[in-house]
Amino acid sequence: MRGGAKVAIVGGVFTVVASGVGYGAYNLWNGITGGETRTTSAAAPRKAGSGPVTAGEVEETAKAFLAAWAEGDAAAAGELTNNAGGAGPAIQDFRDTAHVSKAVITPGRAVGPKVPFTVDATVTYEGRSKRWTYASELTVVRGLTTGRPLVDWEPSVIHPKLTDQSALHTGEAPNPPVKAVDRNGAELTPEKYPSLKPVLDQLREKYGSEAGGRPGIETWIESVNESVADQTLLTLAKGVPGTLETTLDADVQAAAEQAVKRYAESSVVAIKPSTGEIRAVANNRQDGWNAAFLGVQAPGSTMKIVTAAMLLEKGLVSADRPAECPKDVMYQGRSFHNLGHFDLPASSTFTESFKQSCNTAFIKLIDDVGDDAALGKEARDVFGIGLNWQTGVATEDGSVPAESGGVAAAQYIGQGTIQMNVLNVASITATAKHGGFKQPILVPRELDDREIATASRPLEGSAARQLRDMMRATATSGTGAAAMAGVGGDKGAKTGSAEVDGQATSNSWFTGFADDLAAAAVVPSAGHGGDAAGPLVASVLKAR
Repeated sequence: MRGGAKVAIVGGVFTVVASGVGYGAYNLWNGITGGETRTTSAAAPRKAGSGPVTAGEVEETAKAFLAAWAEGDAAAAGELTNNAGGAGPAIQDFRDTAHVSKAVITPGRAVGPKVPFTVDATVTYEGRSKRWTYASELTVVRGLTTGRPLVDWEPSVIHPKLTDQSALHTGEAPNPPVKAVDRNGAELTPEKYPSLKPVLDQLREKYGSEAGGRPGIETWIESVNESVADQTLLTLAKGVPGTLETTLDADVQAAAEQAVKRYAESSVVAIKPSTGEIRAVANNRQDGWNAAFLGVQAPGSTMKIVTAAMLLEKGLVSADRPAECPKDVMYQGRSFHNLGHFDLPASSTFTESFKQSCNTAFIKLIDDVGDDAALGKEARDVFGIGLNWQTGVATEDGSVPAESGGVAAAQYIGQGTIQMNVLNVASITATAKHGGFKQPILVPRELDDREIATASRPLEGSAARQLRDMMRATATSGTGAAAMAGVGGDKGAKTGSAEVDGQATSNSWFTGFADDLAAAAVVPSAGHGGDAAGPLVASVLKAR
């Protein structure tokens, strides 16, 4: 190694020792063109073995890999992984494409096969330099064919946010920064509204040039996935932001941010029914993924809003007519039951079945519909589900695929193959409240003249009135009453619980409206919709 430095292990922590002084780190190359060539190979072949890797193998392999990386020897580092073809180029790009001019890599103490480490780097580009620090980790495994201990290669070894669909770059940013503002001109920053980080990244990527700003010099992760925006990691020289108007409301967004803090992995969206304008979007996720817009999962009984609309339009039910709600019902060999196997008296109306979320009342009417594809048609033609929404950022727009038999029956109660997210469910509620579909939008259409999705027809007037009344009953005396108790104004709701992949506790769904604001939330593995997701929706509706 350079200057006669040698690698040693002290107390299980890797160190670099030069002139008898322990630095506790590997020194990476100095200078943009790289450092000196190592005189000893850190990529010497590891001995083959069997069984789990030992502590000694973990230390030796991690030491050799980090030393090779530290020396800028991409080929040698790659050979110490189980994917030399992927690791070698990525390590080379760390210097050549990310323009890391020097760094110190400091390993921590191994925990089983995992070795954490920190990188303290300097990025240099066109005469500008800036310090860049972060932490990552590697895992040592035994090679499947060689038996050698090797670093289990993942791009996240280089940086924790890297994936096999992204790469590190340093240079002039591909898009100028944007100053996103809400509908009243208040600035929306990721520091104040953390959930907006992925949304703001996408807005910058799509509208940065149109907003009139000037790009700076940055280090960023470039994604090849259109639904995942590039992420800025380091700014060497600031650009000039352009101002971008959004439909968000800072007060409603703040309420949404606070709401999702109550439960990990929860998501919430709020929409103005009369216009489709998105007022808030929030997620509580460690990975930063915008599940509220991009998630896909069964929405449970919140889907009964669409099913009820279909049944009402076909004249098969009326809000004030009896609708049988037994404990259990069979349909084409598949058994369906209500939560806790409850039933309702024979004289109970369809409103009572709706507000108590009776599954069997809906399933029993399938034969009368006589068309297994009818629910999907209603979802698409009236509620806009599955159309190509153009909100201004990437979204998943819901799916009710054509099915038959028991699978089609499960769709009636929001189970089976239906795929939704809280944006879709909030839009369903907004459509019910307004009486017609208004495609959700986050950025005013006038900015780019994009084509907005439109439904084939509005909800039939009588059906719309009955549906709203049933949602109002749910919010005042049904399964949503407790959650919506503190919400004023004209209000309605629907609860939902959805079991996905045999999970022990169902996902909690809730959607509701109050005056001209609709919202939906989901809390994974939290049980009944009114218990967990309901209070989240209520707190957002109160902020209107």
